[in-house]
Formats: sequence, structure tokens, C-alpha cells
Amino acid sequence: MFPDLDPIEPTASDLAAIEAEWPLIAAELDLVDAEISLIYAADHGGPTALDWRRVRRAERRVVRAAASIGAPVTPFRLVA
Repeated sequence: MFPDLDPIEPTASDLAAIEAEWPLIAAELDLVDAEISLIYAADHGGPTALDWRRVRRAERRVVRAAASIGAPVTPFRLVA
């Protein structure tokens, strides 16, 4: 379709960098999942203490994963 564009594939070093960051990526996905559950809980009587605990635990996993790979961590501000 676009003959002037060469397909660019990730190099071995790109894949190694992704692999090294995967624990942080997985932790961030868990945090997003926990935050989404809070949004849905708002439609069903509000989030429970367990919902909030899940978010706090996911936040701590993100911080630990970021610290283990040396990535900067931005503060979390979740408004309920």
C-alpha cells in the first residue's frame, strides 16, 4: 500500500528493553484495571473498602516495579 515505507521491526535491543520493563508495564496495567473497577463500582453503590485496597496495592506494585528498574515514578492522584 505504501511502497516508499520500509517495514521497521524492533531490534534485539528494543525487545530486550521491553522485556526489562515488562514488570512495570504489567504493574501499570493492574493499576488501570483497578481504577476501572472503581469507575464501574460507582454505578453500583460506590466503591467498597476492598476496591480501594486493590487500588492502593496496585499503586505500590507500580512503585516497586519502577524502583527495581530505575524508572522515575509520578505521584498518583485518584479523585473519587
